[in-house]
Amino acid sequence: MAKGNVFQGIQTTAIHAGEGPDPTTGASAPPLHMSSTFVTEDVAGFSAHDLTPDSPYLYARWANPNVASLEAKIAALQGTEGCLCTASGMAAATAIFLTFLSAGDHAIVSDVSYAGVAELARDTLPRLGIEVSTVNLSDLQAVADAIRPNTRLIHSESPVNPILRLTDLAAISKLAHDNGALHSCDATFASPIGMDAVGLGVDLVMHSITKYIGGHGDAVGGAVAGSAELISKMRFEAAIHHGGILSPFNAWLIGRGMATLPLRMKAHEAGAQAVAEWLEADPRVSRVIYPGLPSHPQYDLAQQQMNNTSGMISFQVGNVAKGEAVAQKMIQDLQVMHYAVSLGHHRSLVFWMETQGLMETSFRLDPGQAENYRAFAGDGIFRLSIGLEDAEDLIADLDRVL
Repeated sequence: MAKGNVFQGIQTTAIHAGEGPDPTTGASAPPLHMSSTFVTEDVAGFSAHDLTPDSPYLYARWANPNVASLEAKIAALQGTEGCLCTASGMAAATAIFLTFLSAGDHAIVSDVSYAGVAELARDTLPRLGIEVSTVNLSDLQAVADAIRPNTRLIHSESPVNPILRLTDLAAISKLAHDNGALHSCDATFASPIGMDAVGLGVDLVMHSITKYIGGHGDAVGGAVAGSAELISKMRFEAAIHHGGILSPFNAWLIGRGMATLPLRMKAHEAGAQAVAEWLEADPRVSRVIYPGLPSHPQYDLAQQQMNNTSGMISFQVGNVAKGEAVAQKMIQDLQVMHYAVSLGHHRSLVFWMETQGLMETSFRLDPGQAENYRAFAGDGIFRLSIGLEDAEDLIADLDRVL
């Protein structure tokens, strides 16, 4: 099995945690183990419930060397005892909800979040008998008011997708724990480098590792990091029973990308800061939201809570017609950026997100929540994921299409 973390430096940890020379060949780079089953020399029970942390590999849905290595690496960077990797970020979110919530339980979920999570919370969980309150988690009083005796989980996101509103994770953790609930947080936009979610009291830290952790836009995956006890429960429920496991090849690709995560996050942040400052000074842009700008409405919280303000920017250009016209020009004329969904890759990506459409499909916010959303997004925003290109080239690309 992959060895634990014994390193001090974050870059050393990103490179070496969970890895070692191959014991058979001495290969320095981790080999790829594309086997569904493993020969064993021990008599073992035919149930995953017989497994222990020291059990040999038996079946790929239960454990695989490449996935185990990646899990150890993520746990080491996130500062947790354990980690579960899944087939996608949505599989990670589903793993949290369906492991720790049952019919009759109540969950509080951020009213603005990744669209798939928003729809899962609003549509699927209630169908299974789980009560859900969607709440603006930046409003601590609203969170406190939403807590019920049967509240078992508060699921936050910071920064939230797509408007980059922040959540005070330490305050939410205290509210959850004071009321006997768990606090899970989707920290995809921040990455393990950008925010010490565990230090802020979060019990389960979730990532779409398709994004910054993998970093190259070539593999889909998800992860949840937390205590050994909580991750063990998730492994039996979500991985073994639900079956949403990460493929060894994707684990190998994402682990390879993760070795440069600390270096990449520095570059993402530097590029985003330069582009955000340029956008904010351009009269064709009506609003810029970036946690590294003093104009961000929660700039003080960003400085307190984030170690790296990441590469995600949202900006407005006016009304819907103007936004759609700029989006069409981007599709036709961008030379460096890609007009595409997703984020956190080495390539810069941009996409137009019209507010009314999101209100009608994914979010369905009440009037007060919608007003807060529009305070960040107006009639629509461009979600811009800054990659690793030279900032001057990205600025020239935007200048050409605005």
